[in-house]
Amino acid sequence: MDDRHGVRGEVAVELRTDEPERRFAPGQVLYEDEGTRLFTVQSARDHVGRLLVRFAELGDRAAAEAVRGTLLVATVDPDERPAASGEFYDRQLIGLRARTRDGADIGMVGSVLHLPFQDVLEIETAAGTRLVPFVAALVPQVDLDAGYLTVAGRRRLARR
Repeated sequence: MDDRHGVRGEVAVELRTDEPERRFAPGQVLYEDEGTRLFTVQSARDHVGRLLVRFAELGDRAAAEAVRGTLLVATVDPDERPAASGEFYDRQLIGLRARTRDGADIGMVGSVLHLPFQDVLEIETAAGTRLVPFVAALVPQVDLDAGYLTVAGRRRLARR
């Protein structure tokens, strides 16, 4: 968080979510990364490409300055899925089995990298970690219920 708008009781928030309208809706409660404090959203608005948020717990500039650099975390129900179809939370992808179109096992998704131009899956294989851009042409199917995703073109897996 940044306190430049603290005079009005608002703080500028650096977003690390694809769903700011859900995470910063009035009444939502966010927690400090260490879990020692909570912050209740009163209002949020866009201001020149930055999200300005008013939290119930930050009544003045001094309070806003005291939270500069704080990482806020949302508690998300494990069964919650993104509002848009075809989108996934990292936690839903990590641990999925990766397989070819014909069902051959490739490995397991170890992490999701959020790079400037696209997201990339790190797939742990017997031969080492492989990187797969998370785009429909290369990952045409994700089946959360069955616990796997399909990777097209096994030969194209880049080494990390």
